[in-house]
Amino acid sequence: MTLEGYDLLVEEFKFLLEVEKPKTAEEKLVAAAQGDRSENADYHAAKEKLRFIDKRLFYLNSMIQKSQIIDPSKSPHAKVSFGSTVKVVNIDTDEEEIYTLCGVLESEPENGLISVHSPLAKAMIGKEIDDEFKIKLPHAKKEYEILEIEYKNIFSLKKNIRTKVDFSFH
Repeated sequence: MTLEGYDLLVEEFKFLLEVEKPKTAEEKLVAAAQGDRSENADYHAAKEKLRFIDKRLFYLNSMIQKSQIIDPSKSPHAKVSFGSTVKVVNIDTDEEEIYTLCGVLESEPENGLISVHSPLAKAMIGKEIDDEFKIKLPHAKKEYEILEIEYKNIFSLKKNIRTKVDFSFH
């Protein structure tokens, strides 16, 4: 993952641990002081929220420990690699598409940010401008040609970066 992606994980971890968890623990204590816990909706909601926060902290900690930080700005992008933004053309339809190869936790396929582990990314890695490649889909094969390869910071590409998580239960 990129350094920015790593920083977002750490930021979320700290926010949950230092802000959200203590606040929710206090809400649980206040609700518990109201009496009968068996029918106390506020108590049960706070307890459930704490459970969710603990699970998310465990997951984030695991991801932070396992993460491998790569700075794609330092790589040449003559060939498709991690961090490359690639413009391709579908040879059958003549439609142009743009994809940026990123880490699993940074991917947003709906915004063209695809994981380096995705079949499309795997088919592109190592290719150069004017190279053609094929990808098998469940009901079809697609053939592409690479038109452009460049580096763009994925966080400048993202339309909606979340730095805080909504923990409200609807």
